[in-house]
Amino acid sequence: MIKRSKYNNKKTKVDGITFDSKKEADRYVFLTHRATNGEVVDIHLQVPFVFALEGKKMFTYKADFVYYDKTLSKTIIEDVKGMRTPLYKLKKKLIENQHQITITET
Repeated sequence: MIKRSKYNNKKTKVDGITFDSKKEADRYVFLTHRATNGEVVDIHLQVPFVFALEGKKMFTYKADFVYYDKTLSKTIIEDVKGMRTPLYKLKKKLIENQHQITITET
């Protein structure tokens, strides 16, 4: 039996890493290829960003990938999205505002 999420994503394994979806695994392969070409460095997976209100942790958002893109000369915080739920949209806005970052969706 193939394990699927509520959004019909199929868990996929690449390089011994299990990704929540084939789309996320494909993105990892693409980024590692770019790293081999020297275009990106310091690829990190599932990087946590905590949202706190009045010093109290409310939730943790995990970015699928954080890496430095040498062609753009900046750090990219990336989320591989298939379905942009209302809850995700709210969390994204809160995290971006609190951490002064931009989350790129692919």
